[in-house]
Amino acid sequence: MEAEVAVVGGGILGISIAWGLQRMGRDVVVMDEGDFALRASRGNFGLVWVQGKGYGMPDYTRWTRRSASLWPEFAEELEDATGIKLELSQPGGVEFCLSDKESEETVLQLEQIRQTLGGDYPFELIQHDALKKMIPEIGPDVIGATYCPEDGHVNPLYLLRALFTRFTANGGRVVNGSRVKQIEKSDHGFRINSDNEIHAGKVVLCAGLGNRELGNMVGLRVPVEPSRGQLLICERVVPFLKYPSVQIRQVGEGAIQIGDSKENTGLNDSTTPNMIARIARRAARIYPLLSHLRTIRTWAALRVMSPDGFPIYQESDTCPGAFVVTCHSGITLAAVHALALARWIGGEVQPANLESFSGKRFEV
Repeated sequence: MEAEVAVVGGGILGISIAWGLQRMGRDVVVMDEGDFALRASRGNFGLVWVQGKGYGMPDYTRWTRRSASLWPEFAEELEDATGIKLELSQPGGVEFCLSDKESEETVLQLEQIRQTLGGDYPFELIQHDALKKMIPEIGPDVIGATYCPEDGHVNPLYLLRALFTRFTANGGRVVNGSRVKQIEKSDHGFRINSDNEIHAGKVVLCAGLGNRELGNMVGLRVPVEPSRGQLLICERVVPFLKYPSVQIRQVGEGAIQIGDSKENTGLNDSTTPNMIARIARRAARIYPLLSHLRTIRTWAALRVMSPDGFPIYQESDTCPGAFVVTCHSGITLAAVHALALARWIGGEVQPANLESFSGKRFEV
């Protein structure tokens, strides 16, 4: 099989890049390892989130905000083309604080981000009484929350479906169950050995934790590690949650999604009763009515984390035409990946300050 570009990895990250390249007129094939892979795309929280992103790297804050601003255009194009509603909502988001210490630490971090951006970073601290008017369902333990008007959420499964639907309808090819065994530079690009040998002019590594091994094949060091996050879903209830948070959101059909754990457990993606109970207790303190709901299911997934938590975007020096794209915020960044980063990979326009995300920053 031959293609202009081979994208290795069929999650949100890979299919966003693949669709963006196809949108430019490129002939693209996506190589997807299959459902036995360690997938983040089917275990994420579905946030389109700005608040707190980029602490320590202003360019990441700018990148995240750019993606959030592109999301309405991105969603509209996919919805018009596929008829699949993505349930995008960007009413702003809240970070709940259950103690003065939490409030002080959160505000300090957001203030520092604001200062690095010269004051151009919208957020406000809302104390309990004002927050109670805004969100009547909060409990007495909530002393306040920070609010950012640029935050929102989306249905990540509908997004994944829409991207694949549009990609394949336009002639994009997807090779399922294809584990890459070797990538070799050739005279005309790359030879990718798996169950199906593919020849491509360019190769883009979007394989999450698999990028560690794949990067070595094309002269790229990709120092990513797993971080486990556990989630639980409560039964459907009448919609009441207008504002999402990193801990709790209500999805389109009314179910309540609860999460926000970070654990270093290697490749163990199982759930644990103690962590699920801790997550549930905090959620019930924020919204006491949740204590009366039944838990329908739980799951865990592995985030893909670089040493500093920020994305890695890099083209190989020794194998030009080979790129690595990795991040832990694939939903938030899907719009900018499809509409901007793909243009760089396709040889058109390099986004401003892209060098900030090179993996070379870990070599110094």
